[in-house]
Amino acid sequence: MNTLITMLKRTFLLIIALTVGIMARAQTADDVYNKYADFNLALLQSEHDKAIDLGEQILPDSAKLPQKVRTSFYNGLAKLYEDDSQSIKAIMYYNRVLAAQPDYYVAHRALGYLYIKDIAVKPANDAVVDAAYISKVKKALPHLEKAQACDPNDDTLALIKQLYSNIKDQQGLSTLTARLTGLKKKCMDILNDQ
Repeated sequence: MNTLITMLKRTFLLIIALTVGIMARAQTADDVYNKYADFNLALLQSEHDKAIDLGEQILPDSAKLPQKVRTSFYNGLAKLYEDDSQSIKAIMYYNRVLAAQPDYYVAHRALGYLYIKDIAVKPANDAVVDAAYISKVKKALPHLEKAQACDPNDDTLALIKQLYSNIKDQQGLSTLTARLTGLKKKCMDILNDQ
């Protein structure tokens, strides 16, 4: 009986110790928001490495940020990763931004260019355009089109046309103007974290 009571006491103490330890490590919403403020300050001061470090500290507890703040945070972190040539991470966080704000064309532009970053825009005359190339182009085109519709740019338009030509999608090319007109109806150029 004494052994049972001793085991129960030890188990109870262990549970209390674990609970206190977990609570001590968990960041409060205020702590996370304060780190987010520091993250923004580092961004404004062009302290790239510090901003990435703060961003990665915030990530495990980013759900504690209000939705609009979290979207803005993901956008800032995506841009940092993009500038740091960490395309996979940048793509992941830009996609999170677009899940929350699908009309934010700045993230669309970034994704469009990230998806085609490692392919030749103008393949050599007789180069084979393979399935991997076509897949990347097809991922990029909707994003580039949204960006073009919201913020027309001759270079982006020429790129879109070149990509459609490369994958031999004449129908996509011929219906481009109509798609751009439709996409232009909803455009967002600034994320509001308030």
